[in-house]
Formats: sequence, structure tokens, C-alpha cells
Amino acid sequence: MGGFETLDWIAIAGYFGIMLVIVWWVVLQKQRTSTDYFLAGRNMPWFVVGASIFASNIGSEHIVGLAGQGSTSGMGMAHWELHAWCVVMLSWLFIPFYYRSKVFTMPEFLEKRFNPASRWILSIVSLIAYVFTKVSVTVYAGGVVFNVLLPEINIPITDNFALDAFWIGALLTVTLTGVYTVLGGLRAVVYTDTVQTVILLIGSFFITYFGLSKLGGWGELQTICSDNIEKFALWRPNTDPDFPWLGILIASPIIGIWYWCTDQYIVQRALSAKDLKNARRGALWGSFLKVWPVMIFIVPGLIGYALHQKGLITIPMKMAEGQEVLDGDKVFAVMVSSLLPAGLRGLVVAGLLAALMSSLSSLFNSCASLFTVDIYEKINPNASERHLVTVGRIATLGVVVMGIIWIPVMQRVSQGGLYKYLQDTQSYLAPPITAVFLLGLFCKRINGKGAVAGLTIGFIAGMTKLILQALTGGDDAYVTSPEWLVNVGQYNFLFASGWLLLISIVAIVGVSLVTAPPNYEQIAELTFATATAEQKKEIRESWGLTEVLMTVVVLGLVLGLYLYFSFWLN
Repeated sequence: MGGFETLDWIAIAGYFGIMLVIVWWVVLQKQRTSTDYFLAGRNMPWFVVGASIFASNIGSEHIVGLAGQGSTSGMGMAHWELHAWCVVMLSWLFIPFYYRSKVFTMPEFLEKRFNPASRWILSIVSLIAYVFTKVSVTVYAGGVVFNVLLPEINIPITDNFALDAFWIGALLTVTLTGVYTVLGGLRAVVYTDTVQTVILLIGSFFITYFGLSKLGGWGELQTICSDNIEKFALWRPNTDPDFPWLGILIASPIIGIWYWCTDQYIVQRALSAKDLKNARRGALWGSFLKVWPVMIFIVPGLIGYALHQKGLITIPMKMAEGQEVLDGDKVFAVMVSSLLPAGLRGLVVAGLLAALMSSLSSLFNSCASLFTVDIYEKINPNASERHLVTVGRIATLGVVVMGIIWIPVMQRVSQGGLYKYLQDTQSYLAPPITAVFLLGLFCKRINGKGAVAGLTIGFIAGMTKLILQALTGGDDAYVTSPEWLVNVGQYNFLFASGWLLLISIVAIVGVSLVTAPPNYEQIAELTFATATAEQKKEIRESWGLTEVLMTVVVLGLVLGLYLYFSFWLN
């Protein structure tokens, strides 16, 4: 396994140099208002918006976690990476209402559509979820890679603790990202994301290219994976404990619509566009970029597995449920260090840094937006614009610190695979949010009391399932009886997500129907049924032949990938 050479360090230094120049340029443009800081002055062009949507999504947990899942469970997780169609939904169905309402955050939109209580619930749940899933998972994934690439780094701090490559890499990256996010706000995030998208795609392409070259081509990959078809196929029988096909069809759209169409983390990029046309086209550009992670992140994991089977590389093993299995989360780092020549190795690590920093910076800024706009400004409505920017910066620092504190817990919770852990958790958070936003836009009869009931009942049920799953799983389970409780805890997360959506819908619709309907003035321009003539004219003028062609291309690519990988091992 090769160590870093001079050319590698030059590539990494060059990456940081580019980032420094961009951030310095952004900082020179003063962030005077909350709109400047949280939405980049609502002045972003479509290609920057789309690149930022993609780069925000593709974090180190994607590169590390998806390669890991590819090596251990094949194409099972590919359904989550074929969600480009969900970004198309964002462009056509959701953005026209978000953008016209002039909101900063998704909870703020819920308040406009429903009531303040729904805003509070979504704000608090989102902040907790960001810190304890996305921030810590992203940093942890980056640390795993540094630990494999630079195992020789070890700085003793106390008799029982030493700063190894994991902690140095994690702390250094999270600190640098926190600094430029604090100083530059969303404008720094979206412009650095544009550069990071390019580096990310180039780096991942080289991993795939060199891996296939060493393996002997695509045919060899298919042959090796065909020997274990039940493990590597895109569609699995309903008896499969992890990825039953019916569960995939139920849960994947629920998570996809929540993440791509209602999550502050993603939608904030579209809200920063200079106008509705740029917001819509930016989302479509992001959907086109989103088509490719299957090829550049999951396929390298398959290649890593095949190379390991042929003895061309050695992937470390770990113990899981009493047996020795491949440590999938280390596949990416092993391939980087084993396959790539000097210089390219540094470029790919720069790509990983790009992914880690783009996701973190987006998370930091989104958390700061949620806290400042949805919580602090509600408590202090008379705060000045300058004061709100300061609070946003302090909130960003707070999220950085909490994310670092939570990292040690990740080693335990991610034993089944980092990316699967993330989707597992999101399966329990997404259903009530998906239900509230979809019903809110498409049904004018849904009211604030129904929204609050659905969010509250859905979140409580989801968190109960998550806690039971953590307490009843593995050899060291804390809860082993009664049997029905263990069965609930170990019930497949995909089917559970479907039940949670149904529970949330019943609560929202039921409570809405037995209480008074919302006033027309409150829901005007916030649902399809109450869109005004002026609003419809603005929406129609925001799209043309270019947007239609982009949509057709994206949906065609998604369908093509589904068809190919449905039969690729037959």
C-alpha cells in the first residue's frame, strides 16, 4: 500500500490554494444582511445552483459509504442514488411555490402554509437530525479514509489517547470548513461547491478507470459478481433481510421526496437563485449530475470487491454479528492507496476533501439558517440584520463543536455500513415530513392542526422504532424480550418507513377533516388549487424548451440505468 509522495501533497496543496482564493474573494464581499449570508443575496446563476445541489449531496459518506455498500451488498443501495427523478420533481412541482413565498427555510414555509407550531417542530427535529446524522457521519467517513491512507501518523496526547490520522484528518477538515462557512456564508459555500464538483467527478472517474484496468474490464467484473448474484443484484426477493424489492419500492420514494424536495440542506441552494427560471434550471442541472453516482461511487465498490476476490488488493476484515466480513467502509481508501500513481492519488484525496468540505459547509450553513431564522428570530423579532448574521456565525460554530463531540459514537452505530446506517435513520425521519409537504401542496383542505398531529405522531413513532432497533440489534443487544418488542425493533426499515408514512397521512387527514378548514387568505398562492393567475403566468414564463429537454434527458438516463442494472448479472 503506497504512502503519500511529493506530487500527492502538491495536488492537495493546490486544492486548498484554490479554496483559499475563492473564500478570500467572497469574504471581501461583505455579508451585510441575512439574505446575503443565508441565501447568497438571492443572486446565484443556475449552473452554480445545480453544482451546489449535487456537491452538497455527495459527501465523504457517499464516496466512502457507497463504495463500502457496493463491495458488501452490490447494487442494493443504487435505488437511493437513482433519485435524480426526485430532483426533477423539486424543479417542476415544489420550487415555484417555495421561491414565490420568499422564505429562507422549509420550516418557514410550513408556517406560511399551516401555523407556527409546525415550523417549531420541523426546525427542532431538523437541527437534531443534522447534528447527529449528517454532520457526524460525514466527518467520521473522512476520518476513516485518512486513517487508512496515513496510518503512520500518531501523536500521543495522554497515556490512553493519541491523535492518529483519523482524528487529525477529521478535526482539521471540520475546522477549516467551519472557518470559511462562518466567514463567507452561503455565497462561499456555493462557489466552492462549483469547484469541488469538478474535482470530485474527475477523482472518482480515475478510481473507476484504474480499477477496471487492473481487474481486466467490465466483463470480468460481471463474471465475479454473477458468482454471488443474490448479493449483488439490483432487485432482491422479498425474503431478503436488507433490501426486499417491495420495501425498496415503498421506502425509496418516501426518502427521496423528503430529501430532495423538502430538506433545508438541499432546497436552500435553489432559494439562492437569482430568479425562478434559474432556480428551476439549476435544480434540473443538479438532477443531471445526480444520475452519475451509481457509476462513480457504487461501481468502484464492486470493483474493489472483485479485486479483493482475485487477490489483487487486500481489503481489511471486521467482525459483524459473530462472523468475519469485509470492512466495506475502508474499500475506497484501500483502492486509492493501492491503484493510483503519485499525483493522481493526491488528486483523488483532494476529491474526497472536496466532498467532505462541500457537504459540511452546506450542513453548517443550513443549520445556522434554521437556528437563526426559525428559532432565534422568532424569539427576538426586533434583532437587526447585522445581529442575525452574527448569530448565524455563532450557530455555525456550535454545530461544528456538537458534530465533533458526536463522532466517537459513530464507530458503534455504523457497524452495518456507514451509508446503510444513514439511510436507516432517514427512513424513520422522512415519512411525516414527506406527508405534510405533499398533502400541503396538493390538498387545500389540510390545516395546521392536521400538520402538527401528523408531524408529532410520525416523529414519535419513527424515533420509537429507531430506539428499539438500536436496543434490540446485534450480539450485545440491551433488550432481548418480550419477543414482540424485539420483532418490532428488528422489523425491516424499508417496510417500517411505509407504515410510518401511512400513520402520518391518517393523522394529518383525520385531524384536518374533523377541524375547521384553513382560511383562503392563508393558503393563497401556497397550493396548486389556490395559485393565482399572476402566479400561474410567472410559473409558465420560468420554463421553455431547454427545461423540457433537460427533463427528458435526465428521466431517460434514470430509466436506462434501471433497465441495464436490472438485468446486468443475468
